[in-house]
Amino acid sequence: MKKDIHPADYRQVIFEDIASGKSFLIGSTIHATETGTFEGKEYPKVTVEISSKSHPFYTGEDRTLDKTGRVERFKQRAQKAGK
Repeated sequence: MKKDIHPADYRQVIFEDIASGKSFLIGSTIHATETGTFEGKEYPKVTVEISSKSHPFYTGEDRTLDKTGRVERFKQRAQKAGK
């Protein structure tokens, strides 16, 4: 890595995926208010909703959404707005 090209607040940060419970240690400049431990050391911690460990594209899991309910609700709202 080249010296003196990274911002002053560049450091190792824990990213915790709440969907899968997995944690990653990655270099980042993100502002973190929490701290956590990773392999016995304490680092700033950021909680994320989804990561490569829980995203369907990366895991291969097929998650179906309730699309029919959404379509019906949209049609009802559109019908009310047309009146």
